[in-house]
Amino acid sequence: MEKKLKPSLRENKRYLLVEAGKEQVEKAILDFLGILGYAKAGVAFVNNNVLAVNRKELDKIKAGLCLAGIKVRKVSGTLKGLRK
Repeated sequence: MEKKLKPSLRENKRYLLVEAGKEQVEKAILDFLGILGYAKAGVAFVNNNVLAVNRKELDKIKAGLCLAGIKVRKVSGTLKGLRK
């Protein structure tokens, strides 16, 4: 049986609502940060235009998206906060 991680050891995520599709966002992040930066950011797509990223790498992700011309509409610590 696996033990769960303590909350203090879990990665803190931020959720971004973007105005682009999954393929465009992936390409923009990979072009700006490369494969290692993409891995550090822990990018995970919740759905087509909502992605979860590591809190510490949020500024780098936003910069990469901005340079690619992709607009970030909202950033939140919870998925529920994106809907408001």
